[in-house]
Amino acid sequence: MRIIAIANQKGGCGKTTTAVNLAASLASNNKKVLLIDLDPQAHATLGLNIKSDFNIYNVLSKLTPNKAKLAEIIQEVDANFDIAPSGIVLSALEQELAGEIGRESRLWETITDFRNNYDFILIDCPPNLGLLTINAIRATDEIIIPVEASKFAIVGIGQLIDIINLIRERLNHIVEYRILLVNFDSRLRHSFTMLDKIKSTFKNKLFSTIVHVNVKLKEAQNNGTHILNFDKYCRGSKDYFSLSREIIIEEEKDDKIKEPADALKEKMEKVLKEELPKFKLTEVSLLFAAPDAKQVYVVGDFNNWKLDESSLMNLENGSWSKKMSLLPGRYRYRFVMDGQWLEDPNNPSKAINPYGQMDSLIEI
Repeated sequence: MRIIAIANQKGGCGKTTTAVNLAASLASNNKKVLLIDLDPQAHATLGLNIKSDFNIYNVLSKLTPNKAKLAEIIQEVDANFDIAPSGIVLSALEQELAGEIGRESRLWETITDFRNNYDFILIDCPPNLGLLTINAIRATDEIIIPVEASKFAIVGIGQLIDIINLIRERLNHIVEYRILLVNFDSRLRHSFTMLDKIKSTFKNKLFSTIVHVNVKLKEAQNNGTHILNFDKYCRGSKDYFSLSREIIIEEEKDDKIKEPADALKEKMEKVLKEELPKFKLTEVSLLFAAPDAKQVYVVGDFNNWKLDESSLMNLENGSWSKKMSLLPGRYRYRFVMDGQWLEDPNNPSKAINPYGQMDSLIEI
């Protein structure tokens, strides 16, 4: 079970939007997900139209007369997607815990004692660096920090990282963090300037997925649901689904790395011996004319739709090109130009994808 906190002390940065829609997207990948709303404003709870007399305060507080267990407050949002709701009363918890020994570990103790079959627990943190956020950081090994493409957002990240380092020093608890770029407006040159700044500052800490500005995300919240229920074909839906796939694929890679070295070597040798002689790799060249573009990627079934250095195309004489060696088969692919997903204009072979858009096809 992976526990991931979504945190940023800056309000209005897409923190709750990310928590809710990432949870829904992971659930759509057949992962069982629990979202814990740890924000007294209860935006995740309200945004999913959840009503409850009991919430996470009744679980964490030792003073409330209406004590409850975590399993007793959980409500179902959708298939594979549950929520532990919040409420304004949670704001009293920081004062209650202020003089308590081990106050920073209250949530961690609760989750440790909790037994249920979840693949992911996501924690939506409040927009501050108080005791509730510290509890969330203590309870997890990884944090997603949603940030916008602005200078002030970069400064805010540094403050949160200071808290993460403080917890590492005082509690001997190591937490990894990743940066998620949200509310990205690809129409503005300033957005790409700040993207380059964030990339150079945080390097491999940045998710490949970028969440673009999309009004449908706000409309979904106003309608009391997540984006996959509201409009599964919109840009916001595709971005959060892409983020969920990136997280799941990374997890699968980590699991493979953990295999014993000898067993992994033996397995690879067997695959090479038995499978490779059956097939012949074919070199394929893809071209995309976009002389004014800053970056162009080619992604598809052949690389798990992943935006990284290996899928970056090369610019020469106004055209972007990429050579790949592929096994026989039929592949879907698209170009990603400065964050915009496009079909291949030079390839008439196409097929509609689950988002109502067209993927280009190549057959070897």
